[in-house]
Amino acid sequence: MSVSGKVALITGAGSGLGRAAAIQLAEAGARIAALGRTGDDLQATVDRIVAEGGQAVAVEADISRPAEMQAAASQIEQQWGRLDIVFANAGINGVWAPIEDLAPEEWTKTLTVNLTGTFLTLKYAVPLLRRQGGSVIITSSVNGTRMFSNAGASAYSASKAGQVALAKMAALELAKYKIRVNVICPGWIETEIDDNTEKRNVDKAREPVQYPQGAVPLTDGRPGTPEQVAELVLFLAGEASSHISGTEIWIDGAQSLLQG
Repeated sequence: MSVSGKVALITGAGSGLGRAAAIQLAEAGARIAALGRTGDDLQATVDRIVAEGGQAVAVEADISRPAEMQAAASQIEQQWGRLDIVFANAGINGVWAPIEDLAPEEWTKTLTVNLTGTFLTLKYAVPLLRRQGGSVIITSSVNGTRMFSNAGASAYSASKAGQVALAKMAALELAKYKIRVNVICPGWIETEIDDNTEKRNVDKAREPVQYPQGAVPLTDGRPGTPEQVAELVLFLAGEASSHISGTEIWIDGAQSLLQG
């Protein structure tokens, strides 16, 4: 599926879903602005793309900081003069804890990075997207959209539900500019994000529910891969999805149907 010649901004491009999507979009002909906070990881993504004959630049920025995201958009404009695809993927799991144990600043950090960060990504990308139209893909989650059984994940789930509402509002607002906005909701995928999850006293919030062996029915209990998610991003970025906007798509091997 070709996105040849288009420019794609990928947030969280240094690892996981962002890195896989950046590589697949580049293989399909897109020029990649790989955005994140970790310069070494971003450069590794860029180097991989360039080594395979693609075009990519590293953009160091924190999605939760308005000035840095505004500067990122300016860097992309100076580099290529356009923007066609935005994969708003960066986020954190944050602290998972019972509501009474969750500190206000912990709640605020998760919402600021995941939800405000998505808003800021869109805010500064839209002026470039409006010039010729384009596609925005937002990484939400099964949590907060179709699954509510992960104990202590109230802040994370609220941020993920908020992303869906933001996407639907944006889809209507931006349709007149031929900008499509969709959401992907991954389930259990092999990435590093769980390594950054701080869980505290979650047993206090857990309901005593048991699920059958094989929590991901489609794969006999095995997680999905970043590359599978990247294939969905590529579909939503290209012309094959030209009449799809304001829609969330779950990519979880039917996991959330079992554990909702």
